[in-house]
Amino acid sequence: MSRVFSDMDKQIFDKLAPELGGNTTSAGGHNYPFILRPLSHKIAQSAEDFRERIERLSVEELDYLVKLALENKEDIRSLESEDIDTIIELVEQKISLERMKELKQHLGIV
Repeated sequence: MSRVFSDMDKQIFDKLAPELGGNTTSAGGHNYPFILRPLSHKIAQSAEDFRERIERLSVEELDYLVKLALENKEDIRSLESEDIDTIIELVEQKISLERMKELKQHLGIV
């Protein structure tokens, strides 16, 4: 199932990976199906870099990604484990404890 990036997706991707200059295709020429997976595995240089990038997001943008994840349209499960921890922590800090619990339940994290 391939997802086509919406304008909001592109805006978030550009904020998280400005060095790509709006390019949402992989080195293999395929459109990225997710925002966070290429960020976690290919773009961010470290867990700290990933965190710094995610912290750029507004509450609305972060919640948008959580909403996509809850709809299985964004992939959080296959991120590096430190990056999953970062997402969960920032959802709790920026959005709410309830939203963080909802995400953890969806991801099967106890």
